[in-house]
Amino acid sequence: MGVEVVTFGCRLNAFEAEVIRSKAEGAGLSDTIVINSCAVTNEAVAQARQSIRKLKRERPGARIVVTGCAAQTQAAMFADMAEVDRVVGNDDKLHGEAWRETHAAFGVGASEKIAVSDIMAIREMAPHLVDGYASGLPRVFVQVQNGCDHRCTFCIIPFGRGNSRSVPMGAVVEQVRTLVERGHAEIVLTGVDLTSYGADLPGAPKLGLLTRQILRHVPELKRLRISSIDSIEADSDLLDAIAGDARLMPHLHLSLQSGDDMILKRMKRRHSRQDAIAFCDQVRRLRPDIAFGADIIAGFPTETEEMFSRSLDLVEECGLTFLHVFPYSPRPGTPAARMPQVAGPEIKERARQLRAAGEVALRRRLQTEIGATRDVLIESAGQGRTEHYLPVAVAGECVGSVVSRKITGSDGERLTA
Repeated sequence: MGVEVVTFGCRLNAFEAEVIRSKAEGAGLSDTIVINSCAVTNEAVAQARQSIRKLKRERPGARIVVTGCAAQTQAAMFADMAEVDRVVGNDDKLHGEAWRETHAAFGVGASEKIAVSDIMAIREMAPHLVDGYASGLPRVFVQVQNGCDHRCTFCIIPFGRGNSRSVPMGAVVEQVRTLVERGHAEIVLTGVDLTSYGADLPGAPKLGLLTRQILRHVPELKRLRISSIDSIEADSDLLDAIAGDARLMPHLHLSLQSGDDMILKRMKRRHSRQDAIAFCDQVRRLRPDIAFGADIIAGFPTETEEMFSRSLDLVEECGLTFLHVFPYSPRPGTPAARMPQVAGPEIKERARQLRAAGEVALRRRLQTEIGATRDVLIESAGQGRTEHYLPVAVAGECVGSVVSRKITGSDGERLTA
C-alpha cells in the first residue's frame, strides 16, 4: 500500500491532494493515510476526527498523518489523538522535505508529532504542477493563488492558509499548456481568494490579465473555468474575457455570504447587497446565458428573520442557479464567535429554506435549457457537464471529449441530451 490522501473541503484541497501524494511517495512513505483537513466549519473538523478514528480501526497498521487547514489551526488537538502519527502544516505539506522528515519521525512521542511552520511568515508561492493527473482526465485544477489578506469576522481560513500570495503568470501559462498537451480539455483556475491574484507580484497583474494571457498563449485550450470569486474585486480584463471569449465558461461562483447590508458589514465583507445585484446584472448583459452560483451563510450572529429574508430574496434578484449553503458555525478566535448567536434550530431551518430555494432555482434553469444545443464535457460513462456546469446524461461518448448535443429533457436534477 502506498500513500492514500483523504481530502475534505474545497477544490484547492482537492488539487493539493495530488501534490501531497507525489511528495509523500517521493519521500519513501508507504502504507500511510494522509488526512487533508478543512477548518471552515466545526462540522468539517469533526468529520476529519471521525474519519481518522474509522480509518485506524479499518487499517490498524497504517500510519496516519493529518495536514490541511484544521491541522494548521488546531495542531495540538490532532497530535493528542492516539491514532495520529504526525501533524504536518498547511504550507509544509507541499514540500518534499516535510515528508522526508515525517518518514524519519514516525514513532516519536506526542510532543514531537507536530511539524507546523508559521503560515504567516510565508510570502512567496511556488508553482506545483501535478504529475498524478491521469492523461485525458476531463477537468483538472491549476492553483494560481493561496491565502487571504482579508479578515471576514466569521472566517478562520486566513490563519490556516496565511496571507495572499500568487504564482507568477508565466508559470501558470506553462502549467496550463503542459496539461492541455497531456489531453485535458478543461482547466479550472483555483485559489483561496482568487480575485486578489497578483497583488504581491511585480506590476500587480490581476486575475483578468492572467485569464486573457492563458487564452491568448494556449489557443489549443478548449475550456477555461474560474472557481469562486469575490465579485467586488472583478476587474475590467476579466469582464472583457467573459464577454469576448467563448472558451471562458459562462459560469461564475460568487462569494456573497448574505443578502442583508447590516449582516454584510458585521461580516466585514466589502460589498453591499446592491453591489451583488449590479454585478450579476452587468455580467448577464455581457454574457446573457451565464449561470451564477453563490456561497450563502445561514444564521450569522444577530441575523433576524427580516435580515434572512433578504438573503432568500437574493436567489431571485441575482438569478442564482447553484447555491452552496453554510449553516453558520462559530470558529474559536474569530470576532463573529463573540457576537450574539442565533439559536441552532433556527440556523438549521434557515439553511433548509435556502437549500430549497436553490433546488427550485436549479430546476428552473434546467427547464430553460431544453431545446438548446450545448457543448458537453464528458466526465464519466453516461455523464457530462455543459459550459454552464449543468449535469447532463449522455450515453456512448468517450470520457474527456467535448461533444455538441441538443438538450432534450430534464429530470429535475440533471439534463438529458
